[in-house]
Amino acid sequence: MSATVEANVRPDYDDELQKIADYVLEYRIESSEAWDAARNCLMDTLGCGLLALRFPECTKHLGPLVEGTIVPHGARVPGTSFRLDPVKAAWDIGAIIRWLDYNDTWLAAEWGHPSDNLGGILAVADHLSQKRLAEGDEPLSMRDVLEAMIMAHEIQGVLALDNSFNRVGLDHVVLVKVATTAVVAKMMGASREQLLSALSHAFVDGQSLRTYRHAPNAGSRKSWAAGDATSRGVRLADIAMRGEMGVPGALTAPQWGFYDVLFSHTNKDLALKPESERKFSFQRDFGSYVMEHILFKISFPAEFHSQTACEAAVTLHPQVKGRLDDIQKIVLTTHDSAIRIISKSGKLANPADRDHCLQYMTAVPLAFGNLVAEHYEDDFHAAHPIIDQLRDKMEVVEDEGYSKDYHDPQKRSIANAIQVFFKDGTSTDKVAVEYPIGHRRRRPEGITVLEDKFRRNLATRFPQGRTHEIFELCKDQSRLESMPVNKFVDLFVI
Repeated sequence: MSATVEANVRPDYDDELQKIADYVLEYRIESSEAWDAARNCLMDTLGCGLLALRFPECTKHLGPLVEGTIVPHGARVPGTSFRLDPVKAAWDIGAIIRWLDYNDTWLAAEWGHPSDNLGGILAVADHLSQKRLAEGDEPLSMRDVLEAMIMAHEIQGVLALDNSFNRVGLDHVVLVKVATTAVVAKMMGASREQLLSALSHAFVDGQSLRTYRHAPNAGSRKSWAAGDATSRGVRLADIAMRGEMGVPGALTAPQWGFYDVLFSHTNKDLALKPESERKFSFQRDFGSYVMEHILFKISFPAEFHSQTACEAAVTLHPQVKGRLDDIQKIVLTTHDSAIRIISKSGKLANPADRDHCLQYMTAVPLAFGNLVAEHYEDDFHAAHPIIDQLRDKMEVVEDEGYSKDYHDPQKRSIANAIQVFFKDGTSTDKVAVEYPIGHRRRRPEGITVLEDKFRRNLATRFPQGRTHEIFELCKDQSRLESMPVNKFVDLFVI
């Protein structure tokens, strides 16, 4: 009986990889809304990173792997004096951006935070700009950075529209790695073949599990996972630029490819489809849709599915603040994704556990009228037992209409409602909020608040004069776009 021999016919690169590569290399962004949103996203993302520098659990991770290392043309980490190789700089920038769970959000079949990609984008752009200047060439401009941000948002967001990585236990940072790989390879001057090679390695890589985001294992890795992913994207792009061959069938190779190993065979929805359809679904072509529709996390450093619950709780605070001990129950009406991701009971072990607990993120503003990053810390939690007392009185229920509108591409609502019932039989009104202030439907209202948030975050690291200089620059679209990247980053060095 003869053994089966595999046909060694090397395939073309998977169509999905070619679609991403051609978008990055050929697409021209003409949407003024996307360029404007990218500028606001840059402000907000950098501000989130600066605010995170107040927390030692974050800053302990920053700096060179080998103390005292000197890197020629090293990329700078905003808000610090570090000058690092672009791979580690991407890790650090990505980590501070995500640490407080306060940067932008994209909600679809998969969730995520596309501005996480700025870690790799800014690190590579700063390094390349300094290197080009030293060689007598023109540096990259901030328009190049904004373009890379729009494209990274689009790659991560479009892949997330119909494809649920969380349902097979994979973390959404796989999409950060893929998006960063694509856009920084372009910034490095990649050919089509080099870019395809880099993308293939991003999928061949082992992928992060979501274990660290869910009870009972939720922990601080979720605060640096995106930094790790965007950093890996820089490394893979560098490997490809050195001439490393790609893996053309990274997605589709039978038995050994991403689809068969990590995606299709454990995804019940895909398992019911013919084998030829067990692959990524593209709801739309790549363009600038995601940046135009991005959700800014403006008011609260909290997982996005809870943003409207926090807003409703702040509204109810004046009515309940003097009657907290008289509360019999709190009915929290929400949508299916919030229940699946962040609804939890029992002891909360650490700040990362608390900022992914719907009940905790509702109880704090209900009792105190606001929710800030310090409210997740151990000492605050220990000093205020009322928080857990309120959590114990909460009933979380799904409104199917909320769930439907959450998935509706014409709405993309993130609705929550709260009603408080007292022991004497009285109750508050049911306060419902469908769209958070960072939603596109509330964009004019939200940008003013976003700018105030950015100004406050700048003031945590810089004196008044520097804060004003950076803020005014970032509000001026044309001046910002024309500024050399190295000069822009100069402003953020301590």
